[in-house]
Amino acid sequence: MPLVDNFTKLLIRGLLAGLIAGILAGGVAFVLGEPHVNAAIAIEEANSAAGETAGHSHGDEEAPLVSRDGQRAGLFLATSLAGLALGAIFAVVANYARRITAMSGPLLAMAIALGGWLAIEAVPFFKYPANPPAVGDPDTINQRTLLWLATVILGLLAVTAAAAAAKAVSAHEFLSVRVAAPVAAFLVIVVIGYVSLPTINEVGDDFPATLLWEFRLSSLATQATLWLVLGLAFAFLTERATRDADVAKKFALR
Repeated sequence: MPLVDNFTKLLIRGLLAGLIAGILAGGVAFVLGEPHVNAAIAIEEANSAAGETAGHSHGDEEAPLVSRDGQRAGLFLATSLAGLALGAIFAVVANYARRITAMSGPLLAMAIALGGWLAIEAVPFFKYPANPPAVGDPDTINQRTLLWLATVILGLLAVTAAAAAAKAVSAHEFLSVRVAAPVAAFLVIVVIGYVSLPTINEVGDDFPATLLWEFRLSSLATQATLWLVLGLAFAFLTERATRDADVAKKFALR
């Protein structure tokens, strides 16, 4: 059944689904990501100490504004706020998308979640994967941030093109064409964007490769959890609302 609720109900549903997704994503980040962050910080501190021992001290370093304990405590707050923000955006997209598709509410929710993950996480990740502390030149942070934003825009364009292609061939008799068209549209735009954007690799040769990829995989798992739970929670709440509405109608007819 297509989404029929008003926007206010969709927004509340999106916020609730986003909060649940944010909390669970925070748990994944804490369990999988924090050990790798600690290991990377230990490497950074060891390198700094070695530099000072070799006579390259830069004087007293400023203490971090937020301690590691504070950062850990704020992790769940950050992921929860991110989930709420994404949940609100999710509701807006769902409210618009239901006007141009006949998908059922739960299926539409999962499709939006997949598109969001591809655009905002997968496309940027495979071009500019996340790096742990001690990796990256502080002088290039602005450039890297702008390039990451460029890949997010690239991902959004690719997902939009895929959706448009899927709609254009939705009436085609061959299933292979209905599948291949959106996939091809997505890949063409992503490949062109990847080739056009510069490559950045600031990982030192002495940084442990295993730790690097474990950190990146934990980052990917955190984002995948966020989007998967967001889609599933929104779909579940939609199905529950539909069931409750059907039950209310049956009682009203009696």
